[in-house]
Amino acid sequence: MIYLLALLIGVVAALRALTAPAAVSWAAYLGWLDLSATWLSFMASAWAVGIFTVLAIGELITDQLPSTPSRKVAPQFGARLVMGALAGAVIGAGSGVWIGGLIAGIIGAAIGTYGGAALRTRLAIGFHRDPPAALVEDAIAIIAAYLIIAALPAGVVTP
Repeated sequence: MIYLLALLIGVVAALRALTAPAAVSWAAYLGWLDLSATWLSFMASAWAVGIFTVLAIGELITDQLPSTPSRKVAPQFGARLVMGALAGAVIGAGSGVWIGGLIAGIIGAAIGTYGGAALRTRLAIGFHRDPPAALVEDAIAIIAAYLIIAALPAGVVTP
């Protein structure tokens, strides 16, 4: 189950690169995900929450701009892989399998990058323009991130 959730958080990172680390950082900060005994404990800090939240909001805004490059170009694709790896490692760290979570997060980010681009293209064609497609993709990423965090096993998430 942890590997599936790490893979899915990687897909979220592919849709919106900074939403995934913001979500897992919030989960750790609020005590829903225990990272205290891991090298990823910094993700539970107020600094990490603040930085990732501001960056995620900025990404939601800049993604609406026509000048935003494709997620499939090397820098954008690389950022999605790195953020998927980080978020996946955080999900795995709560269960002591951060390396497996990291790998699953990278795989999810790779799959989601191409799948997300195809979905957005189809949505834009359906809407006859891109901005509504981008907003739907934003909503999917945010809701999916929440559902992934909520689906963590009881031993990983503390009530």
